[in-house]
Amino acid sequence: MSTSKVMSTEILEIQPQELKFTFEVKKQSSCSIRLGNNSDQYVAFKVKTTSPKKYCVRPNIGIIKPKMTCDFTVTMQAQRAAPPDMQCKDKFLIQSTVVPFGSTEEDITSDMFAKDSGKYIVEKKLRVILTVPPPSPILLPINGVLKQDPSCEASMQKDIVRSGVENIPPPQRVDEDVKGIETAEEMDELRAVDFVDSRPVYNVEELKVVKNDVELNLAKDFEDLKLKLNLTDSTLREPRM
Repeated sequence: MSTSKVMSTEILEIQPQELKFTFEVKKQSSCSIRLGNNSDQYVAFKVKTTSPKKYCVRPNIGIIKPKMTCDFTVTMQAQRAAPPDMQCKDKFLIQSTVVPFGSTEEDITSDMFAKDSGKYIVEKKLRVILTVPPPSPILLPINGVLKQDPSCEASMQKDIVRSGVENIPPPQRVDEDVKGIETAEEMDELRAVDFVDSRPVYNVEELKVVKNDVELNLAKDFEDLKLKLNLTDSTLREPRM
């Protein structure tokens, strides 16, 4: 086995072997890579990419002590559109090299990873994989109302049973502009008031007086009418000259 192959298998273990991003238009996405130092030496690493303006890597350099690990996070900036067929051609390069015992990040220089420096540099290329987000719960129209797909609802119920926690919807808040609307009980009271007779109410004695006044007025009107008829009749009976 060659020295380069031994060094390559012993310096760093990289997991996973690809950068996988959940892609959504106009949203950032991140993933993490773990570097494990399998050697008995201090190892420096550096992360490069073919699209430096598109990604943010933290940290992009570091020192890993013997038998220790280090994670770095890659964030893909929000994109305006998805690439054709969700295929991304971007690549990442992880460079690593053995450094003196006790080295720190302040000791790292770009010359450490230069191929003409005479140092042994191990390079590992990682490709970018884009995945689509999981589908949201399907809403089916039932009697004009959108309701969740029974299969999704059943799955949610199982999750509730497993976790023992149920998401209870917050109490409905009455908006400021509808606070004046009456409740059902208040509306019933209003209807009851609407059906009450608004005419004045008299007692029995008052009704008798009213009745007598009405009868007197009717009798008087009747006598006046008879008198007018008699006068008219007399006028008609007078002989003409």
